[in-house]
Amino acid sequence: MLKMSGKILAKILQRLGDFIRIGVSTSEIDQLAERLIRKEKVLPAFKGYNGFPANICTSVNEEIVHGIPGHRRLVEGDIISLDLGINYKGYFSDAAITQAVGRVNSGIEKLINVTQDALFEGIKEARMNNHLSDISYAIQNYVEKQGLSVVRQFVGHGIGHNLHEDPQVPNYGLPHQGELLKCGMVFAIEPMVNMGTWDARILDNGWTAVTKDGLPSAHFEHTVAITENGPEILTN
Repeated sequence: MLKMSGKILAKILQRLGDFIRIGVSTSEIDQLAERLIRKEKVLPAFKGYNGFPANICTSVNEEIVHGIPGHRRLVEGDIISLDLGINYKGYFSDAAITQAVGRVNSGIEKLINVTQDALFEGIKEARMNNHLSDISYAIQNYVEKQGLSVVRQFVGHGIGHNLHEDPQVPNYGLPHQGELLKCGMVFAIEPMVNMGTWDARILDNGWTAVTKDGLPSAHFEHTVAITENGPEILTN
């Protein structure tokens, strides 16, 4: 069931990514997400979660996470992070991507690529008998070697029968700390990487986190299972 949840989510998120273009509004992306969710006969995991008003998070430029879809239209040079979770027959999956809108400068390209690569560096460490913080350290170490910073205020998490389960999975920390990873554990691993300082603030809407210095941020996420054969990405 969890594998199917991840497979459906990956399909929806790919369709949403294909929809990104100059001139589209974030509310139109959310409307498409709602149609795709209904077509797949699953439930949105975000809408109504602690009062969140939309099916998907759309975070643009300096917005790190939890951007609320609205009337904003994308322009060339923007970057947008799409974060989506679904509930398939009581099994939750969660994933995120960041995409450029039209042409962007080399610094933005680097930010996107480093964030995606950092996710896979973390996933490599999601193995039996590693410690939880081995994932965290791998992400932080990779990002900071590239001259970028990892967000501290928001973290990955366990997932399965609920959208957010213990334990939390920070994107920073020392290696070989925390609990041992065991077969059957499932995590949403999600580095959030800033071009400037790692520090964030919350907008007046009570949801959207933005970088304190106003520089861009990127976000990638996969739902990953610990197996005897190593990490298995469920949202590919």
